[in-house]
Amino acid sequence: MLRTTSRKTAAAVTAGAAALGLALAAAGPAAAVQPRTAPAAGTVRSDPNGRHTAVEIHRFLTGFYGQHGPSPWSREHQVSDYLKDRAAHTPDHDLLLCAQNTPRKITVGKVTTAQSAGVGWATVTTYWDGGSTGSFTAYVGLDSRPIELQDVDCGW
Repeated sequence: MLRTTSRKTAAAVTAGAAALGLALAAAGPAAAVQPRTAPAAGTVRSDPNGRHTAVEIHRFLTGFYGQHGPSPWSREHQVSDYLKDRAAHTPDHDLLLCAQNTPRKITVGKVTTAQSAGVGWATVTTYWDGGSTGSFTAYVGLDSRPIELQDVDCGW
């Protein structure tokens, strides 16, 4: 009986291996060579082309804006030269916040990425004393290294 079970098991394993071999061959050589492993816990996963993902952009924008707006360090080191120049030409407003004052709270909405345009964006909502809100769109380049705020659209 033991010998019969072993033969049946061996036949099943052989048939399974043959089927797996056919499936891998049909999928092409790349499928047979590339291991399928999940990223290690705590690892920041980037897009296969090395571009920033929506998750990374959301994390950046949330940290950049914080609760009340970007810090002086963030304004200096995490903003594109183009946007710094635009901000210098709007002395009556804080262009990075699309406002004149400091909000009491800021939230960042869902990030959308456009691979062909090389940009990701999200709606940033500002909350003000008295219950009013404002919103604008913040743009981040998918290829920017290090990650930085590329532009804002205040809707003015």
